[in-house]
Amino acid sequence: MAWTKIGVFLRMIDFGYTVFGLPFAYLGAFLAVGGVPSLHQLLWITVAMIGARTAALCLNRLIDREIDRRNPRTAHWIMASGQLPVGPVWGAVFVNLALLFLAAWQLNMLCVKLAPLAVLILWGYSYTKRFTWWCHLILGLAIGMGSIGAWIAVTGSLDWQPFLLGLAVAFWVAGFDTMYACQDVEFDRQEGLYSIPARFGAGGALYFAKFFHLLTVVCFLLAGAVLGRGGWYYAGVAFAAVILIYEHSLVRPDDLSLVNLASFKVNRYVSLVMFLTTLADLLLH
Repeated sequence: MAWTKIGVFLRMIDFGYTVFGLPFAYLGAFLAVGGVPSLHQLLWITVAMIGARTAALCLNRLIDREIDRRNPRTAHWIMASGQLPVGPVWGAVFVNLALLFLAAWQLNMLCVKLAPLAVLILWGYSYTKRFTWWCHLILGLAIGMGSIGAWIAVTGSLDWQPFLLGLAVAFWVAGFDTMYACQDVEFDRQEGLYSIPARFGAGGALYFAKFFHLLTVVCFLLAGAVLGRGGWYYAGVAFAAVILIYEHSLVRPDDLSLVNLASFKVNRYVSLVMFLTTLADLLLH
């Protein structure tokens, strides 16, 4: 019974996708030192990212469970359908936030001081669609903090350069989240929820998504120029751009049947490509 509940919990937080969120955090750490950070730093950056992401997913499913229950598309989701009790999931939130603070303490004091701000953004995101259609960018900010936090984790200082990486990730997330939200245009309007698709329709939202992903590529190019990166890095940016173009070719306002494929299964390779080509650039440049 306990193992079954654990399996349900791991499905709820999409644990497999955590692997594809980590590369952008590692990207910030590797670029900060111009090489490979220490094993200690990589270990605690990993713990921090897993703790933050798990807490954020639990919060989102808890806070939105009544809304998700009313939405035919999400009514079967784990918290919406009551497959897990609320109490233990709240417990998981606080356990994972404790992991985040433990990791920050293991890294440096600046991480500890900034950790409450990270928690505020992670917690607050789930409420944003109740009052602003900028919610997609706020989600991007929450995830983009990973690259900035990893830079701080290995340098112990708050520099301006990692903000270019953070913005690239923020626009990347905002782009695919806007695309994904096109599935709920009518429901969001009926519920009085805010999103770019609810405000501008699926057609307008897909233009926003394309613009956000264009900004992703621009920010990666600027980051490469500022940090003096070489050919492998720029090859990665070009490859990531091709992936994003292909992603957008799969979705049309009148045909959203492939939106999950585009938003998650295709999109997730952007982070992996960027990390691997940047690592090659750092080791070979």
